[in-house]
Amino acid sequence: MKTEKMIRVAKGEEKADLVIKNANIVNVFTDKIQKADIAIVENRIVGVGENYHGQREIDVNGAYATPAFIDGHVHIESSMCLPKEFAKAVVPEGTVTVMADPHEISNVFGLHGISFMREACKNLPLDVYMMLPSCVPATDSETSGFELKDYDLSLLIDSPEILGIAEMMNFPGVLSCNTDTMSKIKLGLSHHKKIDGHAPGLSGKDLCGYIAAGVMSDHECTNAQEAEEKLSLGMHLMIREGSAAKDLKPLIPVLKGKNTSRCMFVTDDRHPTDLKGHINAMVKTCVEEGVDPVTAIKAATINTAQYFGLSDLGAIAPGYRAHILIFEDLKEFKPTLVFKSGEIVARNGILTAIYETNDTPKLRGSVNVKWIEHEDFKIPAKNDKAKVIEITPSSLLTNSVVENIKVVDGFAESNLDSDVLKIVVIERHKASGNIGKGFVKGFGLKSGAIASTVAHDSHNMVIIGTNDEDMYTAAIELVKSQGGKVVVNNGKVLAKLPLPVAGLMSEENFEDVLNECQKLKEAVKEIGCPLEDPFMTAAFMSLSVIPSLKITDKGVYDVCKSEFTDIFDV
Repeated sequence: MKTEKMIRVAKGEEKADLVIKNANIVNVFTDKIQKADIAIVENRIVGVGENYHGQREIDVNGAYATPAFIDGHVHIESSMCLPKEFAKAVVPEGTVTVMADPHEISNVFGLHGISFMREACKNLPLDVYMMLPSCVPATDSETSGFELKDYDLSLLIDSPEILGIAEMMNFPGVLSCNTDTMSKIKLGLSHHKKIDGHAPGLSGKDLCGYIAAGVMSDHECTNAQEAEEKLSLGMHLMIREGSAAKDLKPLIPVLKGKNTSRCMFVTDDRHPTDLKGHINAMVKTCVEEGVDPVTAIKAATINTAQYFGLSDLGAIAPGYRAHILIFEDLKEFKPTLVFKSGEIVARNGILTAIYETNDTPKLRGSVNVKWIEHEDFKIPAKNDKAKVIEITPSSLLTNSVVENIKVVDGFAESNLDSDVLKIVVIERHKASGNIGKGFVKGFGLKSGAIASTVAHDSHNMVIIGTNDEDMYTAAIELVKSQGGKVVVNNGKVLAKLPLPVAGLMSEENFEDVLNECQKLKEAVKEIGCPLEDPFMTAAFMSLSVIPSLKITDKGVYDVCKSEFTDIFDV
């Protein structure tokens, strides 16, 4: 691109490559809306004002123009789609840039998993930046496929698309100055890159210590009080609306406050059914809840770009990349046109960009389990009461409760009358034979079983069921397909979504994955589950960094006490 041409076009002395005419532009610097033309040369905006002319002109007749949206923290793997299919879903919704954390696939394949995602994200109509996973594995309370050290991450830290170190979940390790944990933070800081946080409930002096270490963001706030404290101490607030963790509405009061420049939107983990409506749906919800539209748009654009140091993203102004959305109004936030680098990539909800992706690296099978027997699902009973994991709807938090269980021939069984179901986690990376066994409350199954190889963060096989036979059948089905999600009832497979790519992603197109997800949803309701997305909830039952009671392949884990617990010690 010739700077001289940009100057001449900006001055009106030469035609632009493209001019978007008569737009009501949302100005994220002044918080005002101005009617003007947008002049573009190649992939850059060069002028904003009246009477620009171009080789091509698109008159939007007073429609609203905003910067394209940015997702500040997302695990693409959670969409269960390859990146090209993820892009097909989110770009027409107005998300043109994402900060991806390949944490999930890294737990399965280590550096090879990161390389796979980097290659798979090339040549897309979506800008994909990456943060390097900080906690692989998240803790030593579970078995993952790989362990990543600071020297592993150092091989990638200087890559231009790498913006820093991803969510530092091990905040106890930070506060105790754990050598391995601190070495990763120091790696990021020494290369002048961001350190993202993950510190649910952290407060007071411990929070100060966490921030002092160099962690400058957090996406785990679930209430306004927690968010205000973190903002007051200089953190950037990543407001999350995922499939399981829905924190946007509880944090609306923060967005109605005076100081919102450090607030940004993230989706974290989203199921395919929640991709039709992405960051734009968060903006819409904010406006419906009384947040000023410009404030909401800034949280989806410039605030995120400035936090990550992307100085040419997030605004419609000279010198910025021409990532632009066109809306008929500032209520529905369904873009009629999506521009990326000055080219239309989506129109009226349909991707129009034609692109070819590189061949991605080949991955081996990742479901490697020791031979499974029916007896592996039995739990010898010590009494008829047990500690049970109680789920919290729309949250990653769980409770520890004591419930009655059934005892049959000396073995503990599910108690359907009180919605207490057996839950089992089988290690699937190294065929170690590790099997964690316990009980969970809140899934509501009346018969059958569900199972998945998507189980944060190490992604071992999680099975929840009403009886051992269906749980066994579900586990075997996942081994056969080398990963996926399945619903079984009376020995019959009701629905199944194979996920052969790391046990996390499908090789099929987005529409087919969406269709199979709908079948899973219908099948799980058929066996009595009232939850909107039980598989997403199940996926977080093994996340042993979120309070209070979880289960891994090593057993039931008390997060608050940082120790494994005997479920019969009540």
